[in-house]
Amino acid sequence: MRFVPIKNVEQQAVLSMHRVRQGFVRARTAQANQIRGLLSEFGLIVPQGVAQITERVPTLIEDASNELPGSFRILMDRLIEHFKALQTQIQHVEAQILTWHRSNAASKRLEQISGIDPITASALIASLGDARNFKDGRQVAAWLGLVPKQHSSGGKQNLLGISKRGDTYLRTLLIQGARSVVYHADQPNREAASSTCQWVRGVAQRRNKNIAAVALANKNARICWALLVGDKDYDERSRATSV
Repeated sequence: MRFVPIKNVEQQAVLSMHRVRQGFVRARTAQANQIRGLLSEFGLIVPQGVAQITERVPTLIEDASNELPGSFRILMDRLIEHFKALQTQIQHVEAQILTWHRSNAASKRLEQISGIDPITASALIASLGDARNFKDGRQVAAWLGLVPKQHSSGGKQNLLGISKRGDTYLRTLLIQGARSVVYHADQPNREAASSTCQWVRGVAQRRNKNIAAVALANKNARICWALLVGDKDYDERSRATSV
């Protein structure tokens, strides 16, 4: 059974900010898709990506050669303004989260882990409640849906795909952060020489980059539990093989 960890008032307030941010991000994505879809009806294609909306669409609206009706140009201006307003709201909420993160020692401790930024760290602190409620790091990873489903019997293990049970928001943040580490692991820079990048590179070569990202997200969830329970800083050289 998966129980909801008990949270204090401060953690609940931080979690509320994350839920509001998540709602704004979804609304922004929906607005971007609507703008892109309406323009495509007139044969104007905007590349994927949120940044492309503010960069490409105003130029398309002002271009007199595309023969867009005046009423449609006015409509697009209105949608762009709504898109920008959502973007501003997201930035304001993220600034609030960052301010709280900087004032919380446990959240700053989690930020030291490769693949975890202030948004992910603060979300973990707010969602986990008291980390001691979990027996071990694997239980945290299972609670987040980062472990394989099992169909085992007779002493024979049969592991299936990732269960994806638990908090979708947290799991997404952890996997997105892990994907950035997987990307940097292939780059010829100083950061790519770290032990975490070497480990990720080895998993990616044996399996593939998607599996490497999920594996690192699983490992990071376990390390977070170990740091919170042990009340200690992250040391990459001695990162726990026991978590």
